[in-house]
Amino acid sequence: MRTNRIRTTALAATALVAALSLTACGGDDKAMGTKPAGSAETATPAATSTDGKAQSEAPEAGTPETQTVPAEGKHAGGNGNGANQSKKAEAAGSIATCTPKNSTVKVSKVSRPINHLLLTVTNTGTKDCAAYYAPFLRFDNAQAVYPILDDSKPQAVVTLSPGEKAYAGVALLGEPGENEPVKSDNLGVIMVDKNNKSKGEATLKLPAETYTDSLGFVTYWQSDVETALMF
Repeated sequence: MRTNRIRTTALAATALVAALSLTACGGDDKAMGTKPAGSAETATPAATSTDGKAQSEAPEAGTPETQTVPAEGKHAGGNGNGANQSKKAEAAGSIATCTPKNSTVKVSKVSRPINHLLLTVTNTGTKDCAAYYAPFLRFDNAQAVYPILDDSKPQAVVTLSPGEKAYAGVALLGEPGENEPVKSDNLGVIMVDKNNKSKGEATLKLPAETYTDSLGFVTYWQSDVETALMF
């Protein structure tokens, strides 16, 4: 069952409360352009992760874990030819982060798998940018950052040329009957840099009748839709 795959760090709730407090003070980044979206700035949230099939760098089961920066470069199998991906990998240390200033993000409903949403970030700038980690999410006024599926960590950071996209899958519900679903209307999406620092928040309008429970999760950014929705 997916219950055994998911673990959120004890820092998640504290981090989001701190983020919400600092958001009221404003920030340096502009709100990310979205389809329908209002926006707000936020301070750095602490990373959270969920744990499924253990990866080689994962700690023993039952121990808290925070995210670490994945290897630089573009996820294998992504858009672009091999030569371009190699160049991106070599220059990854100098590639800018995908932020509200150079990217837009949107959320959409998918027919398969059921109870999933798809997040899409698009590089709208003139230079390459990197989509680090996973997006930090909060549904409406949730007091905890949405769990992140550690199993979905790609082999390398996804880097985007102008016009390219990255994707993250959002599982909304766990096993039927295990938790009481909660309806949400809005979704806060926070992008972070390679140091796990917030680069601004987009507020998106969720599809009608969106329900979540405590067993849902979001994946890391992926270079293709199929990978983002396979979990």
